[in-house]
Amino acid sequence: MGSLSLTPVSRSLLLIVSFGRLAAGEVPADRPDPVEAYNVVWDSPSKDSSGSMPLGNGDIGLNLWVEPNGDVLFYIAKTDAWDESGCLLKLGRVRIRLSPNPFVHGEFRQTLKLRQGEVEIAGGTKEDRTVLRVRVDANHPVVVVESEGHSPSGVSVVLEVWRTSERKFEGSELHSANGMAASSPQATVGPDIVLPAADNRIAWFHRNAASLWPITLKHQGMESWISQGTDPLMNRTFGGIVRGEGLVSEGVTTLRAYQPYREHRLFIVAYTAQTATPEEWLQHAESVAQRFAGTDAADAFRDHCQWWAGFWSRSWIRVSSQDPKAEIVSRGYALQRFISACAGRGAYPIKFNGSLFTVDARERDEKYDADYRRWGGPYWFQNTRLAYWPMLKAGDFEMMRPLFRMYRDAMPFFKARTTAYFGHEGAYFPETMDFWGTYRNGDYGLDRKDKPISQVDNMYIRRHYNGSLELLALMLDYYAYTQDAVFLKDELLPMSDELLAFWNKHWPRDADGRLRMEPAQSLETWQDAINPAPDIAGLRWVLAGLLALPDEQLNADRRERWARLLKEVPPLPTATENGKTQLLPAQRVIGKVANIESPQLYSIFPFRLFGVGKPDLETARYTFDKRTIKGNIGWHQDDTQSALLGLTDEARKYVSDRFSQSHPGSRFPAFWGPNYDWIPDQDHGCNGLMALQTMLLQADDGKTRLFPAWPKDWDVEFKLHAPRNTILEGAYRAGKLERLRVTPETRGKDVLVTSGESPSSRP
Repeated sequence: MGSLSLTPVSRSLLLIVSFGRLAAGEVPADRPDPVEAYNVVWDSPSKDSSGSMPLGNGDIGLNLWVEPNGDVLFYIAKTDAWDESGCLLKLGRVRIRLSPNPFVHGEFRQTLKLRQGEVEIAGGTKEDRTVLRVRVDANHPVVVVESEGHSPSGVSVVLEVWRTSERKFEGSELHSANGMAASSPQATVGPDIVLPAADNRIAWFHRNAASLWPITLKHQGMESWISQGTDPLMNRTFGGIVRGEGLVSEGVTTLRAYQPYREHRLFIVAYTAQTATPEEWLQHAESVAQRFAGTDAADAFRDHCQWWAGFWSRSWIRVSSQDPKAEIVSRGYALQRFISACAGRGAYPIKFNGSLFTVDARERDEKYDADYRRWGGPYWFQNTRLAYWPMLKAGDFEMMRPLFRMYRDAMPFFKARTTAYFGHEGAYFPETMDFWGTYRNGDYGLDRKDKPISQVDNMYIRRHYNGSLELLALMLDYYAYTQDAVFLKDELLPMSDELLAFWNKHWPRDADGRLRMEPAQSLETWQDAINPAPDIAGLRWVLAGLLALPDEQLNADRRERWARLLKEVPPLPTATENGKTQLLPAQRVIGKVANIESPQLYSIFPFRLFGVGKPDLETARYTFDKRTIKGNIGWHQDDTQSALLGLTDEARKYVSDRFSQSHPGSRFPAFWGPNYDWIPDQDHGCNGLMALQTMLLQADDGKTRLFPAWPKDWDVEFKLHAPRNTILEGAYRAGKLERLRVTPETRGKDVLVTSGESPSSRP
């Protein structure tokens, strides 16, 4: 395999871990590491993949577990491993066995080490102890496995594939192929290819020899786009290469040490590309493997630890209290933020329905392999967005880029479809879509006889256009926090031009010159409505935010156009009874409630027209109190809305209960769900992040409010981000603000402490 410059693990590890702690800055040498307090530790092996731990580098994710026989197994996933049907597949599964096996007898300890971004497995006796470590390198597309023992041992590495021949989806498994028509002959998954043994490596891949893309475009009346766009699925090839020092081939799927060693090191390259031939994919993947093989192991680990140290040092919330729920909340916050980091830097956004961490699953009487996920490969905006709102206050800005990129890249198609379907300019995207922008075929409708191409059969999303407004709201906040002028010029303003042009052109005006949004719908819940509240709130919030930009950033044409549109937006629908005003889901709703959302609360979140320190707070609180649909699981956002309204008791209860609910069939405490989606449910965990942040900090109108919904008996240490590149770090104990540091210092004058006492901001 070529030579590896291998620094002995035993000598390099202490130095590198120490560097990782010091790089974080906030951990004095005489204090316990607060991040390590949230490490997950197991003292026994797991029965199967439902007992796995998550691991990742933002693009590559692992589910890792140790079976009772001592074998170490992990699934490998990648954010761009889309198959011919638009499903996000695993790359494969790897089994590692040491012989003699130290994880069968004596002490067993498996630890997810959050600060280092690795899993450590220790076994054996005090006299004969072995430690095996697994990580996904933070800076390379590589999984690294290292072991060190008191005595020499052998090792075998086995690739396990289950997609061995073309297989058609059957029965309820079709739900995982949710982007396709259920009756489509394309509802199949092709086989993986394991290459012949060569150069003491294992190599395998999945290559798409067919594609749903042209079939979908033709079905949805966009056949002309086939010659204009680029098929994102055809010839997409994803797989891996396994290499290790001292390992030799034993068949096409196995590597084995040619003699026992005290130390072993192997790595797995995970690689995706659209190439003209399989040979070209292999050449590129081999090149990645060779470059990593030439990297000094100690240097690579140091850089890996440095990335994770930077991640943990940029933001935290650590809650303590006599209330036992406080510890659960604090742990849940840390673990969910770790899970988001493990999948948040890839080529595509985080999948709400399991992220990269789906495993072999059972639902009712059905068993599914690890490729299965409810709702399949497409993206639901109302679900996807929830992973990204909490990244703002956490300062995890680079993780928001894949979301913006997916919608930006699909913008030419959005514009072409708007013209084809509606005959006017602008762009829209559907609530549910494949990553390249088309509707799910089942949503669009299978039987197209005598139907216009603009008709969408699924009533839940037929006129559900609100996602475009929330995307702009999220992008506005991204700019407010980062002050990234290039992002504003090249992404936010051009996206605003097209998405707002749709709203301007799509609806007629009434006799008063106001937009008349009819026929329309209020989210999925009221499927026939006039002037829906979420759309009105979104237009008001986004247009006001854009118009607040300085003249030099917003040209005269945009300012005039958007100011005129804002004047044409109807008022929020309300009703007054017994002297109390209540927000309504729409000016008028027709028919029955079809889902379990509260559209009238969208003017609280995601469009923050109401809240602490804003007008008509009591109207919003009364509306929240009168809502008939309540919940704090999955995508329900009552936690965050109550926090924005300063309802401390409600927010505390909701967020405490949310972080206390994990999937009973999963061993890892932050594998939530399935709720309405799948395991682990990213909506559930990320809603918890956002709610806890919002209880602690709210930032609008140039002001930053601390503790607007924070319980006085919850002590907390925090570091959070606010608009204009502001960072707030402090501690709150016994109902008082004990210390606060605002960076830059000049922003301290805009911080309002709504609970406890406020010391002077100091560096």
